[in-house]
Parts: sequence; C-alpha cells; structure tokens
Amino acid sequence: MDRDTEDFLEKYVKELSESNAAVFIGAGLSKASGYVDWAGLMEPVAKALGLDVAKEPDLVALAQYHLNANASNRHQLSQLLVDEFSDLRVPSKNHALLARLPIQTYWTTNYDRLIEKALEDGGRRVDSKYTTEQLALTRRGRDAVVYKMHGDIEHPDRAVLSKDDYERYPDTHGAFVTALSGDLIEKTFLFLGFSFTDPNLDFILSRIRTRFTKHQRQHYCLTRRRTRQQGEKKADFEYALTKQALVTQDLMRFNVKTIFVDEFSHITNLLAVIDSRIRRRTVFISGSAQDYGTWGRPATEAFLSVLARDLIDRNLRIASGFGMGIGAAVVTGAVQQIYSTRNRSIDEQLLLRPFPIGIKDAKARDDTFNRYRSELVGQAGIAIFVMGNKESGGKVVPADGVRAEFELAKAEGIHLIPVGSSGFVAEELWTEVMAGIDSYFPKNAKKVRPLLQSLGITVSDPNELLKPLLGLIDILSKE
Repeated sequence: MDRDTEDFLEKYVKELSESNAAVFIGAGLSKASGYVDWAGLMEPVAKALGLDVAKEPDLVALAQYHLNANASNRHQLSQLLVDEFSDLRVPSKNHALLARLPIQTYWTTNYDRLIEKALEDGGRRVDSKYTTEQLALTRRGRDAVVYKMHGDIEHPDRAVLSKDDYERYPDTHGAFVTALSGDLIEKTFLFLGFSFTDPNLDFILSRIRTRFTKHQRQHYCLTRRRTRQQGEKKADFEYALTKQALVTQDLMRFNVKTIFVDEFSHITNLLAVIDSRIRRRTVFISGSAQDYGTWGRPATEAFLSVLARDLIDRNLRIASGFGMGIGAAVVTGAVQQIYSTRNRSIDEQLLLRPFPIGIKDAKARDDTFNRYRSELVGQAGIAIFVMGNKESGGKVVPADGVRAEFELAKAEGIHLIPVGSSGFVAEELWTEVMAGIDSYFPKNAKKVRPLLQSLGITVSDPNELLKPLLGLIDILSKE
C-alpha cells in the first residue's frame, strides 16, 4: 500500500469516527450490479442520431440532441430510464460496505435505488430526497439521508438528463445546490464511480473554491489507474494517460485528491479496510454470571468496571448486550469515565442493547435473539468474553448465548479475546483460541500469544489480568 493510500485511509477513518464524513456515488458504482453507466444509457440515443457514443465526450449533449430532434418530447428518454433502471437489482459489495459505515449523508447522481436498498438491508432507516419539496420533510427516526440530485427512477419524467435540465438546475433545484454546497464545506467526501464531468457538481465545487480559497475541506476520489487496453495503440494509451494526469491535477483545485487503484476490485478492498478500521474501535463485551466462581461478585464487578473505564479512556466504543451479572459493572465504569470529561458522549461511546424478555414462543424468541446478537456483534471489531454461565432448573449451566456470540463474532472475522481465567464458557473459548492461535490471529500471532496465554492463568485477583488484556486491545485496535 503506497503512502497516499495509507494517508487517505488514516484521515478518512478519523473523519468517519468523528461523524464528519460523507460519500458521493456515481454511475460507475452501479455497473457491478448490472445497471448501465451514462455511456450505456446514451448508446441507443446516439445510434438513433447516427453517432457513435464512444466518440462523444459530452453525453449530456446527446440527450439534448435527442430532444431537439423530437420537438422536446421526453417520452423516449423517460422510457429508456424505465427500461434500464426499473428492475431492482442486488446491491454490490461496495454498496453493502458503504451502508455499514457510520455515514449519515449520501449523495448520488444515480437514478437507481441500490444504496437505499443496501442501507435498508443493514437495518438502517433511510430518508431519500429526490425532489425539492422532500428537502423540507424529515422521516422520523432516520439515520441516513440519501440525496438524489438528478432524480429517481420512480419519476423518470423529472430526471435531470439534458442540457436544458442542467441549465435550469439552479432555478428548479436550487435547494439541492445549497444543501450540497453546505455538506462539501462541512464534511469530507469520498467520491466513488464518478467521472467529474457533471456540470452541476463542477459549478458547485467552483463556487466553494472561490469563496474558501485557502480553507477548503479535503476530499478524496477512488479511481482506477489507466492501463493499456488490448489492441490499443501506444500513442492512444499515452494520450489517455496524459489526460488522466491532467484531470487528476485539475481536481486538486477543488481539494479533491485522487487515490489510484490498479483494479476495480481494489476499491472493494479499500472499503473493507475502512470498515475494519472503524469496527476495531468498538469492543463487544460478552458474558453472563449467575455464579462468579473463585473471584466472587465484588472483585468481578470491580474488574469489569475498570476495564470499561480504560476502554473509554482509549477512545474506544463499548458494545454490550447487558449480560446478567456482567452488564451493570460495564456500564458503571463506562459512564463514569465518559462523564469525567465534557468531550465525550454516552451515545457515541456506549452501545447498550439489553435483550428483550417476555417472548414466550420459543422459535420467535430464538429468531429475535439471533438477529439481535448479529446486529450487535456486527458493529464490533474486537470481542471480549467473560465467564458465561446462567441458572437453569435450579442449576448453574453454561450460557449458550455467550457461545452463540462467540460463533457470530468468529464468522464476522472479529478479533476474539476470551478471558480464560474467569472460568465457565470463557475458559472453553480460551482453550479453543489458544489451540488455533495462528488461524485466529494470522497477522500477529507472535505478539498475541504471550498476552492471551496470560489471560488463562488462574488468579485470585482479576485486576492482574488488566495489563495483558489491555495490551491485546492496544495491539488489535491498531492492526
């Protein structure tokens, strides 16, 4: 990974963690799901006009030529949109990764609904805006806003397509111009699948540049590096390479830095890295205790409280299902540390979801708990397992919920840290992880092994485990 890419990852992840990031999605991102890009959409239009779409750099002009030739009748263009975009396709891996990230603001010039579908599949409540009137309305409980500045497939007759549409845009969609201008000033954008040939965006970026000459926010664009195509002449390839370099240089006027990838699949890899780095800032604590074993309740609660405090002090977020006998101590330590400074927020650093009780139907309860666990565990990058027992039929038995959370975390590729010394299910899990430590920690098993080994040593005072446990956290949260 080159220096520019690593610098981008570090800075964009920081903006994400501070809720200052946004994304702008272009037509290129939808191609992986089977939709056409702008050139593909305009190909039949160009053919009907006796033109070759491959030779036309101004695709907006093609739509206008069509209207000019058909007395401004939009029917064929609207039908073309319906034919190409009305079928709801499956969002790509890139859409799914973007939907997982802590982004509240999504902008797109696409007419399809792939990003909305990906967000909804991830359990998020989407507020979609594709008309000026919708900007004044707010969907209750929303946690993601999708601004579709060129319209939506549900209203093909109102889609922004032609030169006429673009020329009237400041009058017909002035509120979108204002909203996007504000977001570009306040947030760090990541542009994906976007060619930067859109007149509206160029106009908005230019306005921002003239007003904030020396204080523009840094934005990023992921682009595939131009490679020589099969059968392409050397002169043509060198010309295309020069043009790409000039466009890249020009984007710097707007403080948009281009990050090159060699293959489109590498964009997916980078998004996966971003997702991983964001998730590793969240530590999931799993455990339950009817029996506190040799430690006893006071020592166990004190240990968990200090652990939670130290995690918050490292600016990590804690996620927990408020396990019986465990959750209260975690919350106590976390809240006290959060309140110790005015710069922290409970909502930002503590994700607490007690399991719903009172579901009598066994299947409904199991289905609910499985989904509940999956959504909670899926937000973390590190998982700690403590104790793991419960009462059943008057006896203390292993907590199957802790085992289920371990398997879910394992399937998600989350770093697993069982505190074996605490006994019960956690001890079983520690034995399993130690036996396969090279597969559980393929990148740094050598560093992890002695620290994880320490977590299995029998101690009477659990506070003795804090140093190796936090040492593991420090390694894994920075991997």
